[in-house]
Amino acid sequence: MKANRFRDLSDEELQDRVAEFKSELFNLHFQLATGQLENPMRIKEVKKNIARAKTVIRQRELNSSQM
Repeated sequence: MKANRFRDLSDEELQDRVAEFKSELFNLHFQLATGQLENPMRIKEVKKNIARAKTVIRQRELNSSQM
């Protein structure tokens, strides 16, 4: 998911997305450990999505503190 799509979401929706991605990442790591993971690149993609969402959250925090 691109960062622009994260910017369209509200703060609560962003927090929910981060929680969903973290849950998915946990499940992917569990599948990797048990040898059931079909697409190992999905781990990298989910990590990047978490980072993008957290970056947008932090940018909003900085913008609100400057005003």
